[in-house]
Amino acid sequence: MNFLLKFLKKEAANPSSEVVPVSVSWTETSDTISRHFEFHPDGQLSVKVLNDSRPVIHKISESLVNTFLPSGYLRYTQFRALQHFSSAALSVLSTQSLLFAAGLRPTPAQATAASWILKDGMQHVGKLICSNLGARMDSEPKRWRVVADILYDFGTGLEVLSPLCPQLFLEMAGLGNFAKGMAMVAARATRLPIYSSFAKEGNLSDLYAKGEAISTVFNVLGLGAGIQLVSTVCSSMQGKMVVGSFLSLIHVYSTYEEMRAAPINTLNPQRTAMIIEDFIKTGKVSSPADLRYKEDLVFPGRVIKEAGNVKVGRDLHKAMKPSRLKQAKETFPDEKFVLSFENRWTDMVLEQNASGEDALRGWLVAAYANQEVEKVEDAYEKMNVMMPELVSQLKAKGWHTDRFLDGTGSRYGF
Repeated sequence: MNFLLKFLKKEAANPSSEVVPVSVSWTETSDTISRHFEFHPDGQLSVKVLNDSRPVIHKISESLVNTFLPSGYLRYTQFRALQHFSSAALSVLSTQSLLFAAGLRPTPAQATAASWILKDGMQHVGKLICSNLGARMDSEPKRWRVVADILYDFGTGLEVLSPLCPQLFLEMAGLGNFAKGMAMVAARATRLPIYSSFAKEGNLSDLYAKGEAISTVFNVLGLGAGIQLVSTVCSSMQGKMVVGSFLSLIHVYSTYEEMRAAPINTLNPQRTAMIIEDFIKTGKVSSPADLRYKEDLVFPGRVIKEAGNVKVGRDLHKAMKPSRLKQAKETFPDEKFVLSFENRWTDMVLEQNASGEDALRGWLVAAYANQEVEKVEDAYEKMNVMMPELVSQLKAKGWHTDRFLDGTGSRYGF
């Protein structure tokens, strides 16, 4: 791309020694498009297309991408679209089945309309129960987003199967809506941290708006596909069970891949252990984008030997004997953590106001003590030497070290 820079200086009407406002403009030219950029003295940037010889289909494609796809998040967006499409189609199947079980014989259009009504009842109970799990969702938003869709499909599956036992219609419909209520709270509660992981320049509102645009378009397409399915291959119970299972698999798989593509940049036990492991092995820190595909969304609580076999958040009286507590605290008198090496793993318990850096300090001590079989005091000294480099790399890679999200893990205070 060729850049032509032209500086336009405006002379003052009355000559003086004052600094004269300057406009800076340049033209960027590629094979198919030429744009003129200008920075005005008031700080505004204007862009004008001088020549665009691209085919019309390319212009339309770029317009659609700018409307629906946040820049750089194509994989996340692709699976998000597939997730909403399959979920909407599945909802039409489940609603028609519920109405059949209730003794009605609805048309596909009636099933679609009724889906907006059958959202209450037991859903509220599920929402209230799931609202108590907010701290866990902060710690593992991607895992809980996958759990949300599994719960949703479980509820939808009960609705699809309800015609097989119409005498239990109320129980199955109630349990299905209960599971859906929990799923809705979990999905909404985890939406903000996932969007925030993509917001690099304060463009959270833009990401949210584009995400909702994708959801709306593919929900409508999914509803249309669902209406077509219940009119054809899903007119029988056998067809609903086969197609419903297939849509559910697509739905959960899409969510799983969607979450794997999200680079969460906050510290929780799993991500902290992987960071410490990489730092011990290579002396370097992985970025959120590097770690996202390594995270275990099914069993995130596993301990990593190279990172000190650390477990965080056990009750203090379970993590260590009362007789050892004073000694553990005296070992690190100025720290906001205590370590216990009495089990096959290393227990770390944090103070109430401990930050992400405090957790990293304790984790690094445990890793050095476990890795080199050193005295804890020697591992602590080595941690103090290496900690500035670790924190510097973490911040350079975009990690947030001000908080440590350990879910419902117990903390202590003296």
